[in-house]
Amino acid sequence: MELRVLKYFLAVAQEENLTRAAETLLTSQSNLSRQLADLENELGKKLFIRGSRKITLTEEGLYLHKRAREIIELTERTENELMVFDQMMSGTVHIGAAESQVMRNLAKVMMELRVTYPLISFDIFSGSTIEVTEQLDKGIIDFAVLVAPIDFTKYDYIKLPSEEVLGLIMREDSSLAEKKVITSQDIGDSPVIVSKQQLSSNILSSWLGADMKTLNIVATFNLITSPAMMVEAGMGVAFTFDKLVMTDVTNQLTFRPLSPAVTTNIYLVWKKTQVFTRAANLFLEQMKQYLSDGNSD
Repeated sequence: MELRVLKYFLAVAQEENLTRAAETLLTSQSNLSRQLADLENELGKKLFIRGSRKITLTEEGLYLHKRAREIIELTERTENELMVFDQMMSGTVHIGAAESQVMRNLAKVMMELRVTYPLISFDIFSGSTIEVTEQLDKGIIDFAVLVAPIDFTKYDYIKLPSEEVLGLIMREDSSLAEKKVITSQDIGDSPVIVSKQQLSSNILSSWLGADMKTLNIVATFNLITSPAMMVEAGMGVAFTFDKLVMTDVTNQLTFRPLSPAVTTNIYLVWKKTQVFTRAANLFLEQMKQYLSDGNSD
């Protein structure tokens, strides 16, 4: 598969129309149609369903769409990094981050680095631990901020100065808000919103003393922003780490830690085989210096 043809494929998938895609790509419709037919023949798979009004992707087409975007993104990033490889003062550091208050610490390191090297920039991918790890393994990001437990077999890492405290966010008028801490017995059949990672790990199940799926789960999520709005609307309570959601009079939410306390550590992780750009190396050295200086706030 040629990169040019993959870009053609992505353009058609986005526009859902050959004519509009051809105009975007500055090529003829006949050439575009021929290139796509050749791609389908090369792969031996039907990628498009050509309707009277629009073109949609088949199941195989959806799979290729995901992979093609990753291939193009990685190729363009590699080209950009090679162009500035010998320029220590510039470049982009790619960081994937699961939700954690430790990003405040990383922001301080980023700002300190940019004081000396103002042409260095940062690209942040936010997602669940599963999503971020996938990006790291594919080489799309340089570093990942991950919540323990982590299998460190193929990674190097440094422990970050933050211990995450797990608890519940709820409306201030919730009956649970009357308690200072939340025990497993307090949950009862209250409607709860949990992350997919919490369901797949045993941390909360150990605290609960039962399978998490025995709870009255009304929704699952990857990132807490939208679920916090659902809690505000009265849909239920949500398990999350402290200080990720603003709890003030504006949104009428409050946080209560679990009892016994459930805490976990945060790590900055990178692949053992990772070849860093100078910008990424500088960031890592700045991060290590920040930690060696005893910063923990």
